[in-house]
Amino acid sequence: MEIASIPISSCSKEHQQIYQEWFHYADSDSDGRITGNDATKFFALSNLSRQDLKQVWAIADSKRQGYLGFKEFIASMQLVSLAQAGHAVTQDLLNSGVDLNNLKPPVMEGLDALIAKKKRKDKTSGLETNGSSQLESSPSANWFSSKSSKKVPLSSVTSIVDGLKRLYIQKLKPLEVTYRFNDFVSPLLANSDFDAKPMVMLLGQYSTGKTTFIKHLLKTSYPGAHIGPEPTTDRFVVVMSGPDDRSIPGNTIAVQADMPFSGLTTFGTAFLSKFECSQMPHPLLEHITFVDTPGVLSGEKQRTQRAYDFTGVTSWFAAKCDLILLLFDPHKLDVSDEFKRVISSLRGHDDKIRVVLNKADQIDTQQLMRVYGALMWSLGKVLNTPEVMRVYIGSFNDKPVNEAATGPIGKELFEKEQEDLLADLKDIPKKACDRRINEFVKRARAAKIHAYIISHLKKEMPAMIGKAKTQQKLIDNLSDEFGKVQREFHLPPGDFPNVEHFRETLSGYNIDKFEKLKPKMIQAVDDMLGYDIPDLLKNFRNPYD
Repeated sequence: MEIASIPISSCSKEHQQIYQEWFHYADSDSDGRITGNDATKFFALSNLSRQDLKQVWAIADSKRQGYLGFKEFIASMQLVSLAQAGHAVTQDLLNSGVDLNNLKPPVMEGLDALIAKKKRKDKTSGLETNGSSQLESSPSANWFSSKSSKKVPLSSVTSIVDGLKRLYIQKLKPLEVTYRFNDFVSPLLANSDFDAKPMVMLLGQYSTGKTTFIKHLLKTSYPGAHIGPEPTTDRFVVVMSGPDDRSIPGNTIAVQADMPFSGLTTFGTAFLSKFECSQMPHPLLEHITFVDTPGVLSGEKQRTQRAYDFTGVTSWFAAKCDLILLLFDPHKLDVSDEFKRVISSLRGHDDKIRVVLNKADQIDTQQLMRVYGALMWSLGKVLNTPEVMRVYIGSFNDKPVNEAATGPIGKELFEKEQEDLLADLKDIPKKACDRRINEFVKRARAAKIHAYIISHLKKEMPAMIGKAKTQQKLIDNLSDEFGKVQREFHLPPGDFPNVEHFRETLSGYNIDKFEKLKPKMIQAVDDMLGYDIPDLLKNFRNPYD
């Protein structure tokens, strides 16, 4: 599978050097990013119409980050060049068989004179030009480690993700820390959580083809991959891009600041010894990270043989992932108790779930129809939603479809289903920024409700006598207390956390030590949701809108 992107290799080295010089000129603050304001000034030199330039920006910034890096800049210049030659600017233009290596740079009116003027100015001010095309580290990388309480200036925000980092540090994180959101719901976010590539998690019972599915997409095996009819993958494996083929142990990966897995340390050494990261250079992994999981157990094994909280780990990954694939085998349609708990732990992430009926070419068309009906019935018992879940049917491996079993109709069906699923996967990088905003807003709402619950419990505690007795009563009647909070603040009941999980965590704390409600903090989060995030999106939308 290939993600539609423009590799730098599709441009000759001679033209790369020209674009590099143009990029440094257009990048007014030398942060390795061309924002909308930079682009409108620079692209105006092409003398193209506003409508054409709007399309150029939309295609080059396909991930909707709000800025262009060096790769995206090259793509935009190639689009401008083709538009000047009379081509209509469309999504497929760069993939339509055009010889990009020999495509001449566009005509930019007066650019040479402007660059020469800038060079003279730099020379007189004693500045030296750095000829590297590598992106400088984002200034936001230091925001999380800084102990300073000074506000991050708006001028240092050059992308939507940077803006979310700033809002998190200034408005949401103080609320989370005050009401111990990290102890009850989710660990505090780090810089790497915002910068991580989109993730796809594969869940299913053993031998449903999870590892084979990843291998099929990559068209090669990854370090540490084991495939067989028995439960082979006995650990969580994150397959991501790296300079060479290697496997990194879980304890090492969890303490690396540039990796978004530090939150997994809460599950202990028993889990981290069953967690590893496989790195390899691959074009697909530059856009997407895959999470391969152990096969979900059935029978007595599921209660006795896990040394860590399997359901908790899958829930943690579900919150981080952009897509969750539930894989089923036509011969293993039963949903075990553990699998049921795992699917229940995905509550709140229903929009990310896709169901895949894998190895469907092992049965004939009549059996497939019955298996599909049985699968939908099984899922209906577990997924308590009135909507029908999207199920992709196919055989996701490197072998040709078994036409003897499926017939010509089955083969055509599998090919169409495979195309649909691959289209879903290809859309992930484009939607990654939108998904990040969505998860951020979801987290802010959850933190707000958590603050209301904690402050309400604190308010119910007596001033002097009978604290222990009152605490136990509050814990026992937690669902009633949730109801009171819901009615008092007019909150939707579906947004409240799981009562049993909350009760279990709460029993280890002294409610009397909790903080009272701080309306200013709640107001800051409300302002962030009502004004700051819409303003951020407005600032980094297509500059030609």
